[in-house]
Amino acid sequence: MGNKNTTLFQNLNDLPATLSSAQYVPHKHELLICGSVTNRSCYSYHTLKNEYKFICEYPSHVQLVGYCVVKLADNKDSNQITLLSFGGDKNLRHTLVMKYVSIWSNISNKSNELNNYNQWIPFTDNHNHPIIIGKDQHSYYHGMRAVIGGKIIICYL
Repeated sequence: MGNKNTTLFQNLNDLPATLSSAQYVPHKHELLICGSVTNRSCYSYHTLKNEYKFICEYPSHVQLVGYCVVKLADNKDSNQITLLSFGGDKNLRHTLVMKYVSIWSNISNKSNELNNYNQWIPFTDNHNHPIIIGKDQHSYYHGMRAVIGGKIIICYL
C-alpha cells in the first residue's frame, strides 16, 4: 500500500471580519457563522467555493456574550432551515429566530418572496409575546455549544 498524504482539516480563507467566540452551524455545503462577541455580522462560508457571503447582522440591542445558536430540524422544505439564537448577558437575555434560505441559491435573489428570511427576529408565542430561554440570572451560557443531531464540527475562528 502506498503512503497516502491526507488531512482531516480544511484551511479556510480569511474571514472578512474579526470574530471572537463566534457561533457556527453547518448547513449542506455551508458553514453559517452567526455573530461573535466582537462583531454582530453573520456570514455564510461555502465549502466548495471557498468563499464568504454576508447574511445579516444581529439587532443592535442584542449582546452576543454567552449565547448559543442551534439549527432546528425541518424536513418540510430542504431549501430552508430555522436557526435559534439564545443567551446573552445575564441581565439582557435574547431569544431570536431566523428562517434561513441559502444566500448562494437562486431563491435568495427573489427579494419579494423572502421578506422575513435571513434576518434575526424575536422568538414569540402565538400571542406575539417574546419567549426568553434562560430568564434565571444565575444561568450563564458563555462557552456553551449545542448540537441537535447531525455532525459536530470543530471550528477555531
